[in-house]
Amino acid sequence: MLSRTADHLYWMARYTERAENLARLLDVSYQMSMVPQSVAAQNENWRAILALNSLEATFAEVYDEVNVENVLRFMVSDPANPSSIYSCLRAARENAHAVRGTLTAEMWESVNATWIDLRQQNFEHILARGVSEFFDWVKLRSAVTRGVTFGTMLKDDSLHFIRLGGLLERGDNSARILDMQYHILRNGDEGASDFYRWGALLRSLSAFQVYRKVYRDAITPARVAELLILRMDFPRSLHACADGVIRMLQLIANGASAETERQAGVLHARLHFARIDDVLAGGLHEYLTDFMDRIFELGDGISRDFLIPA
Repeated sequence: MLSRTADHLYWMARYTERAENLARLLDVSYQMSMVPQSVAAQNENWRAILALNSLEATFAEVYDEVNVENVLRFMVSDPANPSSIYSCLRAARENAHAVRGTLTAEMWESVNATWIDLRQQNFEHILARGVSEFFDWVKLRSAVTRGVTFGTMLKDDSLHFIRLGGLLERGDNSARILDMQYHILRNGDEGASDFYRWGALLRSLSAFQVYRKVYRDAITPARVAELLILRMDFPRSLHACADGVIRMLQLIANGASAETERQAGVLHARLHFARIDDVLAGGLHEYLTDFMDRIFELGDGISRDFLIPA
């Protein structure tokens, strides 16, 4: 496969997954903002979203104040923000258009229809309908595209690069959501609102029903962390994402990718043999930061080995 084709497929998947995960992050933050708290505490949580995506300076160039509406407008529909949902879905469509002949008709139509529908929604319209409804729409469109991809694409290198991009992005974003929300929740007050917040975090990663099925008990921080990090059978866990990444790398391996495969293997082993007690004892933030650093290095390795033309 030509490296430029692989590059478009890989980034199409990453941008689609990024839009979905940003919707999940913003939705859980919005739901948690409904819990009684001071305005200062609420705004600090929204500031954390900007910091998590390294967007404080970019945001400050446009907005004077960090608050719910400004951050939502910036992260949802601002075309000048390269990390907004609008920009991510636009980039996904542009990458898909560049390799339209490689995609199935159904897959192209799904990506293109998502972009057309998004262009018809301005931020005021989204607010009027309810931001949570919009976030559900973003998640649904991502799921539709993913389903069409797996249901119609030939299982060749094109699909492997799409899956690789999606899994890498999902792992990184799941870690980011957990890192930010776990820190906020772990230092919160116990009680009914605390249970609501933990439930909102689980729902943001489609994990609430899974948690109930697996643990059949009260929601605890350690078990939430275990489910979202180490459970191999939960598709959005860091372990499941790392497992998928290493399998895709094995399928597309070339003569230059041995070191990238090794790094993926090291990351997978750290998750496969870890215990949640040891992870928490060493510091969850430190563990997740290390995971995100390793994902970033894997992305660099993949670009070097497969995507940058020689």
